[in-house]
Parts: sequence; C-alpha cells; structure tokens
Amino acid sequence: MLRTIRAFWHDQRGIALILVSVMLPAIIGFSLLAIDMSRVNNLHNDLQKGADAFALAAAAELDGRTGAWARAERAMATLVSNESNFSTAGRGPLTAGQPGGTQRCNSAGSISWCFLKAIPPNDGTKITTANQATYLANSTPSIGEAETRFIQVTVAPTGFAAIFPASFITAGASDGFNVGAVAVAGFTSGVCNYTPVFMCNPFEMVNGTNTAGNVTLEQAAADPAIRRRLIELRLVGNNAAYGPGNFGFLAPPDSVGDGAQGLAQTIATSTPLGCYSAEGVSTKTGQNTGPIQDAFNVRFGINANGNAFNSAEYGPAANVRKGASTGGNGNGGNGNQCPSYNQLTFDAAGNMGLPLDATTPYMGGRMGDGNWDFSTYWSTNFGSIGYPSSWNTTKPTRYEVYKYEIANNLVTHASTGGEVGTPPAACLAPVTTVDRRLLYGAILDCQALEAAGNDLNGNSSNLPVEAFASFFLTQPVSGANNGGSVFVELVDITGRGGAGTLDNFLRDEPQLYR
Repeated sequence: MLRTIRAFWHDQRGIALILVSVMLPAIIGFSLLAIDMSRVNNLHNDLQKGADAFALAAAAELDGRTGAWARAERAMATLVSNESNFSTAGRGPLTAGQPGGTQRCNSAGSISWCFLKAIPPNDGTKITTANQATYLANSTPSIGEAETRFIQVTVAPTGFAAIFPASFITAGASDGFNVGAVAVAGFTSGVCNYTPVFMCNPFEMVNGTNTAGNVTLEQAAADPAIRRRLIELRLVGNNAAYGPGNFGFLAPPDSVGDGAQGLAQTIATSTPLGCYSAEGVSTKTGQNTGPIQDAFNVRFGINANGNAFNSAEYGPAANVRKGASTGGNGNGGNGNQCPSYNQLTFDAAGNMGLPLDATTPYMGGRMGDGNWDFSTYWSTNFGSIGYPSSWNTTKPTRYEVYKYEIANNLVTHASTGGEVGTPPAACLAPVTTVDRRLLYGAILDCQALEAAGNDLNGNSSNLPVEAFASFFLTQPVSGANNGGSVFVELVDITGRGGAGTLDNFLRDEPQLYR
C-alpha cells in the first residue's frame, strides 16, 4: 500500500493538463488582448490615413486666392474616398462635405477641420481651444483665405468594442473606448527656372498705409489701371536700407560661379536653372557691379560689353522696339554688328520707345500714374494702322501693346524715323520660346524684413516671399555698368490676385506636418 502511494506521489504523467488548466485563462486573455491591439491599431491606421488624405487634398487648394476655403472643402468632399474597419459600427466610409467655405472651422460627414495661418514650432504642442487664436486664420474669408497656410483635419472619434473583458479584471471598467485621428497639412509653393532677382514690394503696407496710394500688391495685380503704372526699380548702395522699389539678387544655383559674370549670365539667360521656395529665399549681395546692365539689355538686342553673352540662350526678344537709332538701317544696328548701348541714339526724331508716365505721384516719385502717351507712340511707330477700339476709352498697358504688335505682325513696321522692332541681323537669333522682355523675381516685404533684424545688404537666408512676380521691361537699362534704373510694369503675381500666367513656373506641393 505504501509503495502504491509513493508511486502515485512521484508519477508526473498528466501534469501538463493541470498546468494548462491553470494557465488557460491567462493564455486566452493575452490572445484576446493581442487581437484587440491588432484591431485597434488597424482602426487607428484607417482613421489616420483618412485624416491624412483629407488634409492633403484640402492643402493643395490653399493658394491664398479667393475661394480657397470652398475649394478645399470641395476637394475633401469629392477627391477622397476612404473607409474604416473594426469599429463598433463595423466597416464604413469616411466622408466630408461642402458647407460653403465661409467658416474657418467647420464640420461635415465624418470630419471637422480648421484653417490655420501657422502651426506650433514643436510637434508636441497641440492646437487647442486655449491657443487657437494664435494659429487660426482670420474669421473673415477675404482676410483669412489670404493668410491660410495649413489645415487641421480631425476625424470624429468612433467607438471600439474590445473582446478582452476589462470589466472582468476591474469592476466597472469599460470594455470599449473611442478612437480618433488628427492630421495637419500645409501648402508649400515655389518656382523653378526662375531668375535670381528680388524686388522690394512696391505696395508693401506698413501700419495700414504705403506710398503707392494704399493699394495692395493683390489689388495692383488684379487691376490693369494700376498695373500700367510704370515702376522705377533701383539697386541699393552700400549699407543703404532697402525700401519699396529697390531690387537685388538672390543666391543663384550652386552650379553658377560666385563672380559677377556668373550671376549676370544667370539673369541674362532664357533658360535659368534656379528653384526658389516661397517659404524662404537667400539673397546674394556684393555682386551689384560688372555686367549686370548687360544682363538686362541683351534682351533688347544690345551687345554685351566684351561679348560675354554670345550663345543662343542669350538671344534678344522677338520685339526690341525701344526708340533707338544709330542713323543706320532702322533696326538699331549699323548693318554689320549688334550695337552696344553707347552706340545707340535714343528718342531721335521719328523714333519712339514706350514712354514714361505723365507724372510720378507715388513711391517718392518712382511710380507713375499709369497715364502714358499711347496715341503719340502709336502714331509715331504705326501711323494710321488700326488698333482695338477699346483702347480709346481704356488705356492699355504697355505690355498689352507690345504683345499686340507681335500678334499682328507689326514688329517689322518702321516708325517715321525708320526704326523697326526686329533685332539687328547681326545679333543672335531672337528667342521665341519665352518672352524675353519679361523679368521674373521674388517680391519681398523689405521694410518688414529689415525691421525684424534681417540685413538685406548681407547674404541673408530664409526670407519669406510675399509672391513671385513677372514684370515687363519697357526700355533698356541706362547708366554705367554698375546698373541704372530698371523701368517695369507689373504683369502678374502668384497666389491671390494673380492671373495664372506664372503657373508653368510653380511647383506647388501639399505636405503633411502632423
């Protein structure tokens, strides 16, 4: 008997069953917990991907133009198709809506959103009710749409029913909870194939006023009567402050040399390589001498000093009419060469380039009133040839007249003094793939930048761009090689108020930030 008891005591057969029976609740619990963790992770991924997609679709429309909020809502409602799984409600779509685009914060369908002018510098700082005023765009659409750069999209929390019985472990604990997602996306804008030039905003507002008649840059771009105001751009002397109407140079691509000649060639070429971001550009100073004048004037069929620009990419515009004569063949040259600036006679009898404005009441005498002598210009260069009758009641911009001459085969028509708009035969062949009389550049609010401590006379970096713009060169640049005044008309800008003619330069990209 004792032997039997002792054998039973040492017999280990079947012990696994006992251990499994003891551990079975824990095994089942951990299995259910792993399944729940996988399910909730998949649910959160579905919601987060949906939030990301909504935010990116909306951010692509935040270009600062009128209607940006409504277009962002439409993009979320029509361009995004997502669904979530594993919620208490089961499989279901994530939807948005179009409540009208008039509110900076709104909701529709499965999401809510707010349009933001800024985001916290630290990813760990959440945008909450307490700090919304710092980051939300203005509630008035006409103001808020222009300053909106980001959108925050929040997916409405959805219920999740866990399989793991939390109430079994802790009395009263819930076996379910809500899962949500938040995404912040923004709109980054830049340009490529752009010349390395910046202009100080002629319409920069300081304390609500400016010297351009309190007209904003957007208003100027949208109104032909303001765009035809002639603007005199000037370089800044050493250590002088930058103000409205001054211009300077951006850092050229790395492939360009540091010398003045390399910078000038980058400005003069018809195929620039530079790309610049609206979020920040870098200036290039110390290069305001040398062949910069040539970089502008090659566009008018004027020979560069020293023949520095002697390849096809530096060819002149198709229309170089400038009111110049050498007393020779009427095309600005003497028949066997492309003339240098000092060989030309301007405003000779019977030759007339695009004239200045009658008065210059704005920007300290460097911005005209837009009232230029179109009738004399036309009669001098084209006699009785007709032009659009609307120009008799609404004066055209100089750029409109210039384009009309090209479109209607008037470039070869001789003025009463014999000048034609075609470049001299000995010059490089005209560049027709791009408009060589357009100058492209970044618009900077120079006064605000300098007030913030930026030294525009130094090589400053990360300067925000108000807009990228195109200007029409109305006449060659006079003066010595260190540059004279550059007379231009504003043609177009990127963003709000723009007409879209710069879209082929734009590289607009929505980007996720949070």
